[in-house]
Amino acid sequence: MKRIIAMLMAGLMIMALVGCGSSSREVVQLTFATQDAEAILNAAGVYLPNAEETAATGSTVRWFAWYDGMQNYSEDEIINSGYWTFQEKYGCAIKWDECTWETRYDELATLILASNSPDFYPGDNEIFPTRCVKGMFVPVDDYMDYDDPLWADEKDYAYNYFSIKDRPYIIVYDNSFGNVVAYNRRVIEEWGYDDPAELYWNDEWTWDVFYEMCVDFSDPDEDRYALDGWGYNHGIMHSSGETIIVYNTETQQYEINVDSPAIERAAQLLYDLNKNDCIYPRWNNGWSLRNSTEGGGMKEGLLLFYIRGSWVFTGTVSEISAVFGDVTEGELMFVPLPRDDDGDGYYYTESTSLGYCIVQGASNPEGVVLLAACMRFKVLDPTVISIDRIQLEETYLWTEEMLEMYDECYRLASSAENLIVVYDSGLGDKLQAVTEKYESIADSSDASTWAQIKEAYNEQLEYYVAELNAQIESYDPYAMNDYEG
Repeated sequence: MKRIIAMLMAGLMIMALVGCGSSSREVVQLTFATQDAEAILNAAGVYLPNAEETAATGSTVRWFAWYDGMQNYSEDEIINSGYWTFQEKYGCAIKWDECTWETRYDELATLILASNSPDFYPGDNEIFPTRCVKGMFVPVDDYMDYDDPLWADEKDYAYNYFSIKDRPYIIVYDNSFGNVVAYNRRVIEEWGYDDPAELYWNDEWTWDVFYEMCVDFSDPDEDRYALDGWGYNHGIMHSSGETIIVYNTETQQYEINVDSPAIERAAQLLYDLNKNDCIYPRWNNGWSLRNSTEGGGMKEGLLLFYIRGSWVFTGTVSEISAVFGDVTEGELMFVPLPRDDDGDGYYYTESTSLGYCIVQGASNPEGVVLLAACMRFKVLDPTVISIDRIQLEETYLWTEEMLEMYDECYRLASSAENLIVVYDSGLGDKLQAVTEKYESIADSSDASTWAQIKEAYNEQLEYYVAELNAQIESYDPYAMNDYEG
């Protein structure tokens, strides 16, 4: 069960705060019981430096993001033990520079160009490589050492997937997984289907089984659709074990992979799901989800599966129960994406970095590294893992089975044979727009075949991949690069 609680807590606030521009929220100062607080600080003394010897002690770091997963805004939330350690052991604080998802890079660029840079930004896959070669973020090895025992286990991941010419751009304190399949067990039972979790543990959770459930359940006349949301295309496509664009970690160049038979099989599955009316037609509803809600319709039995990152259902019991089903009755459950019946026998899920990147012009990069060290500490220490686990069980009512499945999804995203890193918008707006044409094959009232999509977009894909590779080749991460805008 190691490390899963720390990763889960990293995204707990996202669902409530994405897209919010409100300034009315006030931070609520929560703390641990005395016994737990003493245990955490004692453990921190083993992993982390003394406050008296740390230059960043007593400082404030500016966090620029569309969410804040570190501070609390309600008394019925769990406490981020990493940030709590940052506050209690070092007397440090965070100032949140809030933005919206849609305008995040424009707002950040404005701050950088005005010499008013925040200190750090989410170290997600999406920052790499284009925002790095444009100078929005700086290499992190000037401020931290991946050979240090605290960081050594993340060195290969950071250098293989988030470095340019041997300079890493993310302080990775852990990595986690992307899309999973959420479902309501009551609904599954009412329809007489085998429980996907049981199918998974028996190695029987396959595309064919998943497809049969989707087709059987869906009925537009009854307003029932097996799928909805923004994640099913990517989730199913990447469950093939392949991606449209492949990053060659040896050459640090991107390669086109649209002729992969596994990718084509995934595209065919998505095409068939579309043609059999298994997907909620949000294109007829102003590109909106059912009830404009992530997972909307699941509790009512109108949605069978919701494929999305697990952050969607990491919130308070009342919030999650209102959408996904009664958490207190064990209705909510999730599994990895099903595997390809004709594939290599592995289950695949996207690997996403958990960490921070340092903004060009940051005034307190040392404070960012110290916070990242506190987050890394809570991932490693058994005492903190145990305390965080109890928080999830008592506050959010996560069951042992849910925690075990979370652990399994993390294993898939971390093991060499299952590892897939997807960069999405990190490829640049133009290249991402083209890759979306391939990966969003089912997002249409008149879906195209895989052959039709390749014929329409392969030339553009080749052009933009070549352009991206040229940018990487000409970029010098050892020079003092200014932000290009």
